[in-house]
Amino acid sequence: MADGGVRIDGNSLLLAGGVRVRFIRTLRLPETGTHALPPGLGEFPLRRVEDHPETVPAEWLARGGVMLPVHLREAMWLSFGGTTEPAALQVGAGKVCAVSGKPWSPRPARNPQNYVVLPRQPWLDGINSGKGTVRQFVAVPLGLGATVEGQVTGEEVWGGVQLQSFPLTDTALRAWREEQRRQAEEAARRRTWMASGGYGAPAPMAAPMAAPGGMPQPGGAMPAAPAAAPPRASGAMGLGVGGSMRQEVYRDERPLSDWSATASGRVFVHLVTPPEWRRITGEAPPPSPVDRAAYTRAGLPWFDYYDQDAADLDPTDELGAVKPVGEWLGDDHTPWEPPAPGQVKPLGDAPGKPVGDGDW
Repeated sequence: MADGGVRIDGNSLLLAGGVRVRFIRTLRLPETGTHALPPGLGEFPLRRVEDHPETVPAEWLARGGVMLPVHLREAMWLSFGGTTEPAALQVGAGKVCAVSGKPWSPRPARNPQNYVVLPRQPWLDGINSGKGTVRQFVAVPLGLGATVEGQVTGEEVWGGVQLQSFPLTDTALRAWREEQRRQAEEAARRRTWMASGGYGAPAPMAAPMAAPGGMPQPGGAMPAAPAAAPPRASGAMGLGVGGSMRQEVYRDERPLSDWSATASGRVFVHLVTPPEWRRITGEAPPPSPVDRAAYTRAGLPWFDYYDQDAADLDPTDELGAVKPVGEWLGDDHTPWEPPAPGQVKPLGDAPGKPVGDGDW
């Protein structure tokens, strides 16, 4: 794909077609039990790989994309708030689909579905590993076998996170825009009628409460043949999994033919250890996240999101079998204090230079 399909805007990735993705720092959950959605603790900073040609590994330059600093066993989630039009977004963990568990594919697929539907899916906190649950994304170094990539494929050669978005076809997009226009006109008529003394008309729905960090916060084609991968770089990280939380990955209600078969944007996101981040960029990485007990004691909110009109995807065998990183690294003995009931909040019923894409 040519340059221009992806840009950095602040700490957001903007993919062509109006897709916005932010990587959110968060608390790591215990690896036993099922929990509410953890809070956002700020955004990971993003930098273009090609802006540091003298200090990044050569294979990173070949893959292009962006990089972000992450601590060992630090958890993250992906926010899609601000996405303006429908898109099918593929999310890869070491080129393993985080939704289906299948190898990275060049196009959207069904049976199993290999993408999340935006903007219906407001965020994704982990891999689709259970009915109505996901297992939290947690950063681990390559070489231990603890990543999703290592457990599903038996190898760890890619690491990082991969994103690829597909817009609606021209026909489907025109129909969607027309429906949006019709709904906006109907809402305007209701507001006018209410202002003129109308009684009993339903009021426009309020926007859902926003959680810390932005948008409401806290989920076939034959796969492409894998390309030969270069050796991994020093400091390269991948995504393993941590604790389980209540979150649905929504089933697409559109026919697959509504989506373009050609990606409008794709990007490779390199995960970098803090020492490597400092060496490559000269910048100080963010500090290690606050511990869970301190957050809970402060009375800050956790989140629970439910969309009664959406259907959850069933997990696949590949992702259901992925084990948490504690089985490789052991228990870190961080004290766990569950949030009080009042802390769990229900949620809902200017671009820079283009990010270069490379060979991956």
